[in-house]
Amino acid sequence: MTTQPLPLDGITVVSVEQAVSAPFATRQLADLGARVIKVERPDGGDFARAYDTAAAGLASHFVWCNRGKESLAVDLKDPRGLALVRRLVADADVFVQNLAQGAAARLGLDAATLCAAHPRLVAVDVSGYGAGGPYAHKRAYDMLVQCEAGLVSVTGTPGEPVKAGIPAADVAAAMYAFSGVLAALLRRGTTGRGGPVEISMLESLAEWMGHPLHHGMHGGTAPARTGLAHAVIAPYDAYPTADGGRVLLSVQNDREWVRLCERVLGRPELARDPAFATNTARVERRAKTDAAVAEALGALPAAEAVARLEEAGIACARLNTVADVAAHPQLAARDRWREVDTPVGPLRAMLPPITFPGGPEAGMGPVPALGEHTDAVLGELGLGAEELDALRAAGVVR
Repeated sequence: MTTQPLPLDGITVVSVEQAVSAPFATRQLADLGARVIKVERPDGGDFARAYDTAAAGLASHFVWCNRGKESLAVDLKDPRGLALVRRLVADADVFVQNLAQGAAARLGLDAATLCAAHPRLVAVDVSGYGAGGPYAHKRAYDMLVQCEAGLVSVTGTPGEPVKAGIPAADVAAAMYAFSGVLAALLRRGTTGRGGPVEISMLESLAEWMGHPLHHGMHGGTAPARTGLAHAVIAPYDAYPTADGGRVLLSVQNDREWVRLCERVLGRPELARDPAFATNTARVERRAKTDAAVAEALGALPAAEAVARLEEAGIACARLNTVADVAAHPQLAARDRWREVDTPVGPLRAMLPPITFPGGPEAGMGPVPALGEHTDAVLGELGLGAEELDALRAAGVVR
């Protein structure tokens, strides 16, 4: 194993963050070796700590987004607490915040103000809708932004739109904030200056809407909701099997359709029938196309259906549950699972997808308890025990 450090070793991040978008972004930085100091309210901390108790008593969102961080519990509404955070930021490389629109500016913690005072700092403002425009101060939560960005309009069945089962708007903003920090740090390496970075959930998710957005803008109509099917490809859907499972398959071109008909469906005549021979024809007759596939796969157990499809070179997959993913043979074979320390003991977690073959493994540090690192972090600023006790007694820190 190499003795190389992780890529962000030596980088210090201070983050005033909550929920998912900013915390998931800074967790990526922590996994890559950055020191991340998470600033939380003394009275309960990041509200995502209380979303649920599914992770052995801890909130599943919080465990997912906050490993490898140090928790500093300080009241930013108290001038003494705000002054401490400003001192931390002065020595940091990166600052991230996703407070309600305008709140960071009132505290002097917005990216523009901080970068003017600290030219080498990379400062990130993550918001729902951006700093300007009529929606700037509109409250933004993941499901609401999914609706505003049009994701819900193209997700679901013909009769029922549904939101994505993951916080897609939060994750999109987080990953653009993460990549924005990396780009700004790279620029700082050549120019010596950091600078502000602005990320909005709406713009992040609207970018991810690329295919349906361009289809609608340039083609005149948005893709229809088709459940698990594909709006412009057939067959491309999930089909029941004889043992109660469901197998998905995707035919990407007419050569694959021929192989499917001859080697899986047992109906070579469909490959030559003009009513089904091209993708356009199959989409126009989607119900009949799907019925032919469903009849053949419905007579097979799922394992045999997958084996036949793979032997014929047809892309396919099982419709897995969350439990199936946790036991997925590919993830196990690639040794993607680790244990992360938490206040309730070790919990299973997956290695992040950025891998450095032959290099260092992602950090995956402990999930912090609220205020666990307050004394240590403030001690680095020179605060002694008596001063810390006084701040604690006044409710400024926890």
